[in-house]
Amino acid sequence: MPNKLKYQKNYTVFGEPYQLVLPLNLEGLVPDDDSVRLLSHELEELDYSLLYQAYSAKGRNPAVDPKTMFKILTYAYSQNIYSSRKIETACRRDINFMWLLAGQKAPDHSTIARFRTGFLADACEDLFYQMVRRLEQSGEIAKETVFIDGTKLEACANRYTFVWKRSVGKWEAKMLVKMQEAAVLLNREYMQSFRIEESTRTEDLRRICRFLEETCKEQGTVFAHGRGRRKSKNQKYLELFRRFLERQTVYDWHTANFRGRNNYCKTDPDATFMHMKDDHMRNAQLKPGYNVQIAVDSEYIVAAEIFQDRNDVWTLVPFLEGMEKNLGFRYPSVTADSGYESEEGYTYLREKGQTPYIKPQTYEQWKKRSFKKDISRRENMGYDEEKDTYTCHAGKKLTPLFIKTQRSRSGYQSEVTVYECEDCGGCPYKERCSRSKGNRQLKVSKSFLEKRRESYENIMSERGIRYRMNRSIQAEGAFGILKNDYEFQRFLLRGKRRVKLEILLLCMGYNLNKLHAKIQGDRTGSHMYEVKSA
Repeated sequence: MPNKLKYQKNYTVFGEPYQLVLPLNLEGLVPDDDSVRLLSHELEELDYSLLYQAYSAKGRNPAVDPKTMFKILTYAYSQNIYSSRKIETACRRDINFMWLLAGQKAPDHSTIARFRTGFLADACEDLFYQMVRRLEQSGEIAKETVFIDGTKLEACANRYTFVWKRSVGKWEAKMLVKMQEAAVLLNREYMQSFRIEESTRTEDLRRICRFLEETCKEQGTVFAHGRGRRKSKNQKYLELFRRFLERQTVYDWHTANFRGRNNYCKTDPDATFMHMKDDHMRNAQLKPGYNVQIAVDSEYIVAAEIFQDRNDVWTLVPFLEGMEKNLGFRYPSVTADSGYESEEGYTYLREKGQTPYIKPQTYEQWKKRSFKKDISRRENMGYDEEKDTYTCHAGKKLTPLFIKTQRSRSGYQSEVTVYECEDCGGCPYKERCSRSKGNRQLKVSKSFLEKRRESYENIMSERGIRYRMNRSIQAEGAFGILKNDYEFQRFLLRGKRRVKLEILLLCMGYNLNKLHAKIQGDRTGSHMYEVKSA
């Protein structure tokens, strides 16, 4: 009878002859021009004092040196490896990761995840801008203009756990009516004077619950539970108002999580439901995500930020403020697409002495024949600057009626002049010009139009055309590489703080790969692409 085959956990006991193929020193296996060498050199020169402060001096020493762990994470993100388990596998099998470890034991996935979400979260932004300043010192950044662009990336959250502000407000208002009706009955039964106000409803409910609990205690109320048991009056009222308080606490929790938004996600409260370009349902369905903003100079990402706003308009000013604070200098001009145009943004750039190269929102419409034939458009009306009047298609004057002040949600105030036509009665062009029953009114912000005209002249200049072309190549091209080449289309971590960490690691990997490509292609010191002459 043949011997039964027996397997062992240690496969080297099978007896096959093995010989050492790899040299003990991995230095010879990593090519001299490999990007991992450049990454190690660039990150070695950074100041890691903030990262080391995250570790306790009394605790045990970390399994892998924090500087080495940061190099491993940055290199992993530059090589399209984002999962902590896949990074662990790479540290055990990939020569470049072993070279970065320099003889240290390969960290397991829990160590990598704990380092990424805990120790590195507060220090990553500082390390990122240190690397940007190194690029500035080496002459790789032109500091002439900055190209700004944004995109929406899906959050690591359930797509169907949304909470809508309007819905919460509707149910909360309905419950307030029921609570007030119940309070009236309570006052009648117990000869009290409780009131539930909209502004203090939670405290009012707590006060009523305390009163009922004390009443039950004083009267020795016996609580009945189960079928066939009759509940006392005290128990009924106490349970009713406890349910009200429980629901109101949930509504208060929802309201606190909105933070100026119209919705949020239960599994990631920092995420906002937005329209994504890659709609998996193909029905314009909303998905939880973040608005990622980047600033690009000389093909390098010099700033990155995470916003919860769906519209790019509200991100421009805070993004520029944060960028100036982190970089330590201010760009003389800003180049962005039409999604960033607003009077508030123009005013901010003018106050800071920065030249705007922002495309007007109606820029593409101006080119269409249908727009030029639309008699309802202000641009197609004649304007007399001295008399401050517009002339419509029928030859009638629109004169200033009054000036009103508008306030944006950020607190910015703008003046809007309201014009009204002298008489629209019997006008043959009324249906094509206006849908209003009375005379046609026109609302114009003169300050905004003046700033828009300045920006339009800037983008139509020779320099403006060059900037616009480079913005399409550099800023939009950077997102194309990150989302398609790097295959990063969904965050792995939850929460705005951790999501920002992920995008900073991704941008650092992108910058190091870009620097490596420029060095190998003899393109160091090149900042912009030139416009090809026809």
